[in-house]
Amino acid sequence: MMYVERDIKQIFDKLQEPYNMIALVGARQSGKTTFLKEQMKDFSSTYILFDDPDVREFFEEDVKKFEIRYMNGFDLTVLDEVQYCQDAGGKLKYLVDSGRRMWITSSSEMILSKEILAYLVGRVSVQKLFPFNIREFQRAKGENQLTSKIKERMVWEHLIYGGYPKVVLTTDPEVKKVILSDLKETMLLKDVARSFNIDDLDTLEKFTRYLALNSGSIVSYANISKTLGISFPTLKKYLFALEKSYLIVSVPPYFTNKNKEITKQPKIFFLDTGMRSAAAGTYGTEPDGKLFENYVVNEVVKMGFTPRYWRTKSKAEVDIVIEVNGKVIPLEVKLKAAPPRIERSLKTFIETYAPKEAFVISYTGGESEISINGCKVFFTDIFGLWDKLRSK
Repeated sequence: MMYVERDIKQIFDKLQEPYNMIALVGARQSGKTTFLKEQMKDFSSTYILFDDPDVREFFEEDVKKFEIRYMNGFDLTVLDEVQYCQDAGGKLKYLVDSGRRMWITSSSEMILSKEILAYLVGRVSVQKLFPFNIREFQRAKGENQLTSKIKERMVWEHLIYGGYPKVVLTTDPEVKKVILSDLKETMLLKDVARSFNIDDLDTLEKFTRYLALNSGSIVSYANISKTLGISFPTLKKYLFALEKSYLIVSVPPYFTNKNKEITKQPKIFFLDTGMRSAAAGTYGTEPDGKLFENYVVNEVVKMGFTPRYWRTKSKAEVDIVIEVNGKVIPLEVKLKAAPPRIERSLKTFIETYAPKEAFVISYTGGESEISINGCKVFFTDIFGLWDKLRSK
């Protein structure tokens, strides 16, 4: 399978000097191992997968024997899926304090838990690797000249089937669906159920499908509990496990009073729209508004921003709100935009918070710009959003 350069490489290269340990976390098959194996080529290095029970036993029972057997003679060791090991934090601390250079991976935020991370404060830099963003997708497709038709076709494929590298690099649509379905089953079984001690796989799968069919909706714990017949504690445990395993992202509401963000209900989106389709059990031929909103949320997260949504008691709503260097920027998502017309909700947000910039992101439509109350409103597509926000 061809190698596609990842955007994370720029920061990853800079971190190698100040840190002897770098943790790369992200969903299963998002490309962590492929990326690290490519970077390993510049070192005398070895790769160790903790899915192997013999390797894991060595590490857990005697870390010094593990060090002698697996690490001696190498300048760099890659430890893959380290979350499966017991008492990993103390053992990793010993190894890094002994001068070992390590890159570690995890397909669960279990690696970021206090049981592990507390041992490694100041010793490790944690970086997230998501499925391909639209620019990485463009690289994978080898598209250098972007006409409006090519961009629309690329966004369509990226949106319908998502950004998992194996899926992107497969051309047959039916094979893409099989890969996504298999990946969904593996993620639910290994990363969610196994890592978070969930025994009822049928209910977990039903819950995941419910979230997929209702992605972008404000979470109602009462409705979900009643519909699926599961208790509030179980529901919250499932949400926590799915988010920590990088299947979903919880988007809280935006308030100037930060304490209110904790008390109000979030929206739930899938971190990959292809995985959303696999979980829902249905693939559309054209995106609807909710699916495209989920897609834009994905890309905003991949840019490194923390999305929120804004909604008033009178039901005025802005799809996404981000903060850049302390300044708020609202993003309105539309399948089709009609500049210079903007929704009343976005106008209300501009009047209330006086942002300097706002964006209307459309699935189809060109670039334009208007000004409202001193706020520049940019009409653009996902490519334009990447260019403008990444420059910040």
